[in-house]
Amino acid sequence: MQNFSMVIHGGAGTLIKGLMTPQLEQQYKDALSEALAAGYNCLAQKGSALDAVTTAVTILEDSPLFNAGRGAVFTADGTHEMDAAIMDGANTKAGAVSLVTGIKNPIVLARDVMDKSQHVFLAGEGAMRFANSLDYKLEKPEYFYDQHRYEQWQNIKDSDSFELDHSMKKEGKFGTVGAVACDAMGNTAAATSTGGMTNKKWGRVGDSPLIGSGTYANNATCAISCTGSGEFFIRGVVAYDVSCLMEYKGLSLEEASKIVVHDRLLKINGDGGLIGVDAKGNIAMQFNTEGMYRGCKTSTEQEEIKIYKE
Repeated sequence: MQNFSMVIHGGAGTLIKGLMTPQLEQQYKDALSEALAAGYNCLAQKGSALDAVTTAVTILEDSPLFNAGRGAVFTADGTHEMDAAIMDGANTKAGAVSLVTGIKNPIVLARDVMDKSQHVFLAGEGAMRFANSLDYKLEKPEYFYDQHRYEQWQNIKDSDSFELDHSMKKEGKFGTVGAVACDAMGNTAAATSTGGMTNKKWGRVGDSPLIGSGTYANNATCAISCTGSGEFFIRGVVAYDVSCLMEYKGLSLEEASKIVVHDRLLKINGDGGLIGVDAKGNIAMQFNTEGMYRGCKTSTEQEEIKIYKE
């Protein structure tokens, strides 16, 4: 049995120490700790990396603190359109959904796309029909209602503006969620889930459900989950870029992650971060913003939950 590792994130952005109340900061840390512990316990019981990331992201989706699942932001139409993706590093199989509504845990639906369909990516009405074929229960809009999210939307409603959660320089709720894991068999997996941008229009899709941009896993290199300004992560094919640097240049996960986040991404004015693991259980948590909700726990006794820069 080799080293195994669990890493999670809850979004990256303008998380400035002192702008958040101690009580709210503790709520975030408690939510991250719960998800991290659940994912790690799965690995400790010889569960798969795939099950571990599914478990962790599901818990984060159930929390109203994060912009995924229950805490998803409002679109320009006052609805909630959610995206998610999951990838198995053992065989590079993947599943993704986009523009789904009423789905309590989009990451579970993404995994069903991978496991129960012949496709990788289902969107909009088609994804909803697939969910219906599997007898998914749809939650009512009230389940996704959050007063803070509603006020975010009201501030820019009926305008051409849109807003990333992490762009707000005040106390607030942040972020896309994600998890990566390496299990005791040396298999990796990545999962990412998001509600996208407040006041988004025209069926906008970010990087989270796009394999290679916001989510990627391959045992030969790494498993990556990203968070940040989606358009730039799409243009930079960020998750796969880390893998490519490892594969073609022979860089370590840490070296490749640093180059992508602090050099390549910044060159196209992209802000955000990523988490990663490789097949030996090494981890990375890189971001070029003021902070990133993040946590890790490994079989080598490394464990931490952090929000701000060091």
